[in-house]
Order: sequence, then structure tokens, then C-alpha cells
Amino acid sequence: MNEPENTGFSRRQFLGASLAVGTTAAAGGMGIGMYSQAVQADKKEAQSPHVPPGELDEYYGFWSGGQSGEVRIVGVPSMRLLMSIPVFNRDSGTGWGLTNESKRILGDSLKWQNGDTHHIHMSYTAGKYDGRYLFVNDKANTRVARIRCDVMKTDKITIIPNVSCIHGLRLQKAPKTGYVFANGEMIIPQPNDGRDLDKPENYWTLFSALNAETMEVAWQVIVDGNLDNVDTDYTGRFAFSTCYNSERGVVLADMMRAERDWVVVFDIPRIEAAIKEGKATTIGESKVPVLDGRAKAAMNITAYIPIPKNPHGCNTSPDGKYVMANGKLSPTVSVIEIAKLADLMDGKLKDPRETVIAEPELGLGPLHTTFDGRGNAYTSLFLDSQVVKWGIEDSIKAYRGEKVNYIRQKIDIHYQIGHLKATMAESSGADGKWLVALCKFSKDRFLNVGPLRAENDQLIDISGDEMKLVHDGPTIPEPHDCIMVHRDIVKPLRVWKRDDPYFAETVALAKKDGVTLESESKVIREGNQVRVYMTSMAPVFGLTEFKVKKGDEVTVTITNLDTVEDLAHGFVLVNHGICMEVSPQMTSSVTFIADRPGVHWYYCVWFCHALHMEMSGRMLVEA
Repeated sequence: MNEPENTGFSRRQFLGASLAVGTTAAAGGMGIGMYSQAVQADKKEAQSPHVPPGELDEYYGFWSGGQSGEVRIVGVPSMRLLMSIPVFNRDSGTGWGLTNESKRILGDSLKWQNGDTHHIHMSYTAGKYDGRYLFVNDKANTRVARIRCDVMKTDKITIIPNVSCIHGLRLQKAPKTGYVFANGEMIIPQPNDGRDLDKPENYWTLFSALNAETMEVAWQVIVDGNLDNVDTDYTGRFAFSTCYNSERGVVLADMMRAERDWVVVFDIPRIEAAIKEGKATTIGESKVPVLDGRAKAAMNITAYIPIPKNPHGCNTSPDGKYVMANGKLSPTVSVIEIAKLADLMDGKLKDPRETVIAEPELGLGPLHTTFDGRGNAYTSLFLDSQVVKWGIEDSIKAYRGEKVNYIRQKIDIHYQIGHLKATMAESSGADGKWLVALCKFSKDRFLNVGPLRAENDQLIDISGDEMKLVHDGPTIPEPHDCIMVHRDIVKPLRVWKRDDPYFAETVALAKKDGVTLESESKVIREGNQVRVYMTSMAPVFGLTEFKVKKGDEVTVTITNLDTVEDLAHGFVLVNHGICMEVSPQMTSSVTFIADRPGVHWYYCVWFCHALHMEMSGRMLVEA
């Protein structure tokens, strides 16, 4: 591992010093020479990320896959990639986007072949992760997906109406995850049906709430500006979103005129009450109830707290006391006291800025903040390529005028960190053991693989008084965000249950045909529709051949009878672009047109037996 220089300026220090002209680069009087203190510390005292073969990681890490459209599961602290979950992408191995089961889940969004996953979060009960669901957004195509943690499969996808780009995504934490909150980022005409194309003054965006169980959009609130990131409190009452482009411009110059933007506060019970009172309207063809939460509307369902220009990350401390709005273009993080928000909504505060109780200067480009559960916050500094550890209560004292240094430590990161996350940090159970820095560039860290490089995830031990960088490794672009959940919380199945709703519709169709999937293999013909049912059990398919005619619509349904853990089968039909996973006790199906006469082999694609190569069969297509 390359170490920063022990003397003089490193490349990043020099760039940071240059960028700091005219502003404060090192808050609290900390000099540039102290930047690399942590990585110079004795690493023998740090926790080891090594997990020997046969032993288990302590945490499940769930990484968004960025423009891959997927979600990745990483073992922490080993940082080993364990699995990719297809969500908005198409996956050759599992058949996601090809199988009938996945097509039903993708629904109307099947027409989109790409996705851009940004923020991933786990469902809560009483402020703690409950291991039931993961939720993730698609910024590229304005969708939200839900993943079942028992089988690690996407089971619901919802297209959000009236908005363009879902960016920030967070969940209601208490009493449980009733709502999934999704930020519309880009402003558009309302409705966006061709009117007002050249009238940006009529462009708006909305804050959306989805019912976490049904995944239907429950309501929306129209707001001023572009919504960025979002978080929630630990009572279930408030959600908060950072907001940029308060000017509502459509080009960069127009977006930069104002000196400040804001945090928008949403009062959930008041929103629900306003909808019950019939105050909501609808937009265009959408039937989703919409409330006007713009400042001029004065509906008393939102509040706007001015903070420094273009804030980005929005993060609630695990004790539920504070929400941090990260400055991005300001070297500060604005600390908002959640207990004051009720008075703000009731009009008892003259100035919304009274809710801001600290604004520590941390460094250049603060983007996101995470927590260790011991009163410390950790903020990513994009321009400085650093993580800064700081004391929350000391920053409040300093804001009141006391002479106290709230900066605990800074550590160099390679290079230009975006999100960062500590273990269990987005729950009330934050345990302060590990922190992962998700760096946007790797540059010279790994072998050159061409102009498009890997990115760099770095693991930092935060269990002691000092941060210690203990591991870095390449990651396929672009993991945007992650969470790390203790393994005791997540309880995946080892084999599928036969009554699982994931393939229940396929099982019901077989029942109509009088087929018992667990014991029968047969072919049923109705006109030019052919339904082929077969079992699989290593090393044979229930049918080693079936015959159809050119032009037939063929549905192949396979049920894996094996009950052995990790004994998956697959089905590939050669030269037909078809592959699907059939894990133990799972049923999968795929539909296609038999468009070419001849002999077409199918085979098991997941290695399952010593005679795996012989596990095959023929589709015979008559001219």
C-alpha cells in the first residue's frame, strides 16, 4: 500500500493548499502537516480486515452499483464481493429481465435497459435495521425498487410520476418503515406533457412518499428548488432534504446566483392530515395526491431552513438529536437540532436559522457525514480527499463562542471521496467499528486497465481514538453509496420455499394445466402455444427432449427438486439468447418464439454435479 509522504507536501496536500486560497482549508487551526497523522500510526494496533477461509464476515455490506443498475453484497471487513443483485439492469446469469417472473416485477419499466442505483437503505423497526427489505433508487429512469433480504431478489419496482430523476432516498425509521421517501431532483413542467417547454419559471419538482409494503406512491409534495439528499428522524414525524438551485435555473450560471440554498423540512403527520382534509390535487394523468409545499403556499406542511450554498448530503445522528446538512461548496456542515423543528412548524421561532446550532468548518468539499455512536461524526471532504473526524457536542460549543477544538483527526483518502459509511451508522444501533470510504478515482492505485479505471473502496478502523486505514481495493464503477449491517440481523434462506410468492403466479398457471411441478415433466399444446414443464435434479432434466413447430410460442418452466444448499441449476437454450437460474426448490420460466427449424440443445449452466456436462437435452423444431 502506498503511504503519503512523511515530510513535505504530498500531491493531495499541495492541491488542497492551492484550492484553499481565500478560504479555511483546515478547520479549528489544524495545519496541513497533520493531514496524514492516522496513516502514519502503527497499523499493528488496528483491527485486521483479514477473514480466513471458512470464517465469516461480521457485516453484510450492501453497495449500490451506480450505472450498472445493480446492488452488490460485500463481506465486511474482508471487502470480498459476495453477490450482485440485478435490479434495473439485465443479467445474463440469472435471467433477470428474461424470465417471466422477473418481467412481471419489472412491469412497465421493462422497456428501459439501463439503471443508475444511488442510495440503498434497509427497512427499520423502532429505529433499528430489521433485515426485511432493501430499497434503492434509479436516478436514470425515475424508479424505486425493493429487494427481499430473505432471498436477495428484487420483488417490486415502482415508476414515480410527475418527477425527473429520483436521487435522494431514505426510509421512515419509526415506529417502522411505513414510508419510503424519494427526492425528485430535476425540475420539469407540471404536467410535463409538452407545455411550458421554454418557460423554466413553471418548472418544479416533488417529494414523494411510497407505501413500503405495497410500493405504491402514497402522496407527493411540490417544493421550491432541486431536491438532493434526504433523511428522517427517529420518531416518524419529520423528513429533511437538502436542496440546491433555489433559483430554479436550467443552466449552471443561473443555478449559482443565490448566496444560500436550504434544507426543506417535511412534517409527515400534517401532510397526512391535509390529504384527509381534501387539500390535495393531482397532476396530469397521475392519480397520486399532491400537496403544495412551496414556501409561498403557506400550507404549514413544510419549512425552509437557509444554509450555505449547494448543500449535498443529509444525515441524521444515531441518537436522533441532529441532522447534518453537508456544505459541498462551503467548508462547513450545518448542524440542525431536531427538537427545535416542532417549534419551527408551529411558528414559535422567528427565524428558521434558529434551528441551526453549529456550523463547523471542516475542509474543502464536505459531501456526506456518518457516525460512530460515541458522539463523533465523520465527514467526507471531496476536494481535500480526506475523511475528517469531529466531535458534535464540541462543534456546538464552538458555535456558541467557546474556545474548543472540535476536529479530532484527518486522514488522507485516495482519491476524491464521495459517500462514506460507518457500520450500522444509519440506525440507532451505530457501533463505531469500521468505516468505508467510497472514492471516485483510483488513478495510480492499481494496474492500468485503460482509460476507464476501477474506483477505490478504502476500509478504515474507527474502533479506537484514531482512524487507521487498513485496506483498499478496486471496485467496478460506480458504487455510489452503501450500508453495513451486522450479520445477526440478516437471515437469508438457504433454499427456496415452495410457496414463495416470487414464482407463485407460475405455479398457479401450472396448476391450471393440471401439472404438479414437484413431480411431473410434460408438454402441453394449445394451438401454437406450447408449455413445457420439466424438473431438474442433478445431473438430469426431467425431459431430455421436446418437439415444437416453427412459429410456436414456447414457455419452458423448470422446477429444481434438489434440496442441497448451493446446488443451483440453470437453463440455457443455445442460440436463442436464453439463460435462467433455477436455485434449489425454485421454479423459473421463460417464454420465446421457436423461429428456426432444427435441433437446438439446452444445458445446465450452473455447475451442479460430476456429470454436469451431460446435463442437457434437445428442442426439436419442425419446419
